[in-house]
Amino acid sequence: MARKKGLTFYTKERKINKKQVGEVFGWLFSGALMVLLAFMFVYLFGLRTSIIGVSMEPKLHNGEEILIDRFVYLIRQPQGSDVVVFRPNGNENAHLYVKRIVGTPGDTVLIRDGLLYINGNIYDEGGIYDRIENGGIAEPGITLGEDEYFVLGDNRNDSEDSRSSNIGIVNRSYIVGRAWFHLKYKKESMGFIK
Repeated sequence: MARKKGLTFYTKERKINKKQVGEVFGWLFSGALMVLLAFMFVYLFGLRTSIIGVSMEPKLHNGEEILIDRFVYLIRQPQGSDVVVFRPNGNENAHLYVKRIVGTPGDTVLIRDGLLYINGNIYDEGGIYDRIENGGIAEPGITLGEDEYFVLGDNRNDSEDSRSSNIGIVNRSYIVGRAWFHLKYKKESMGFIK
């Protein structure tokens, strides 16, 4: 018997196409994964801060911006000559400071006659920094404890750094990350920080 065409109140049951459902879930999963990866990349490598003052000249200038690598110190400890970004005395409300590590845990830091000594040896700075006029808290010598770092600005005589009692020794917990990429807005191109 042939079915009559016309008005019917019965709906045709649709079959779910497993291939299409799998494809939709695949796209949703890929999209969520991309968002997560983008968030992690920005969190670990995209934190940006501005240089305030002249303490890191001639490498970094007042008002220029840098990106902070927070990932590197999850897999290794800060090392000598790293340019680090830290919160002075751990103060969450203070602006971030940018300085170079010259002393690491266990080192004895001494500044005498304009020269920097680490563990009794003159710190080889390649002759690119000025003689230090004020040794601050490092004039008598200071031995760093566990998780303590001694930092200096590259502009040695115009920098508030570990020599100053306001900043002092930088605890590992105060370090936000390593300055890794320099965003220059002048004629020079952008570049990695050494």
